[in-house]
Amino acid sequence: MYMLPLSYFFEMAECDPRISVTHVGLYAAIIYYWHRLDCPGSFRVFAKELMKLAKISSCTTYHKCIRDLNAYGYLNYEPSFDRKVGSLIIFTSINHNQRNE
Repeated sequence: MYMLPLSYFFEMAECDPRISVTHVGLYAAIIYYWHRLDCPGSFRVFAKELMKLAKISSCTTYHKCIRDLNAYGYLNYEPSFDRKVGSLIIFTSINHNQRNE
């Protein structure tokens, strides 16, 4: 199941000059985190968790990349402005009716 968003990302990113190595690392970290949660249709995550996985040390870089991925259509990202609630991520490439339950 995790191959769907990964395949989608690389197929699209290959021809997208806006995507940098940092975007790739962050997207891979998001996929890894999502897979650890058993591939839900949507999930919440804190920036610090993804930054650690993606080896991103700057909050500015993280926020730029996650907003870029959202703006470019690779995922849907809804930031949470509550320190106790993670931001929401939904992969645009997944048909949620065909998820593994």
